[in-house]
Amino acid sequence: MTNKDVYLENGYNSRDDYLQSLADDLGIPLEAVLSLAEVLGPDEDFDGLVSSLEDAADGGWFDEENRDEDDLINE
Repeated sequence: MTNKDVYLENGYNSRDDYLQSLADDLGIPLEAVLSLAEVLGPDEDFDGLVSSLEDAADGGWFDEENRDEDDLINE
């Protein structure tokens, strides 16, 4: 089974499609999802990545009051 097959089997067209959907579903900036996905690698896309993003979101890491001033300026 190829990596692309894993995403297709789970209803996504590609890894990029999956990561965008994950960002949308969790309400997390895509840049954060992409950064962590790069660090963890594709083997963790359906396990460690999801858990890490959920933990960070639950911990308030993505709340507006916890964002850098530079992030707010660039919006």
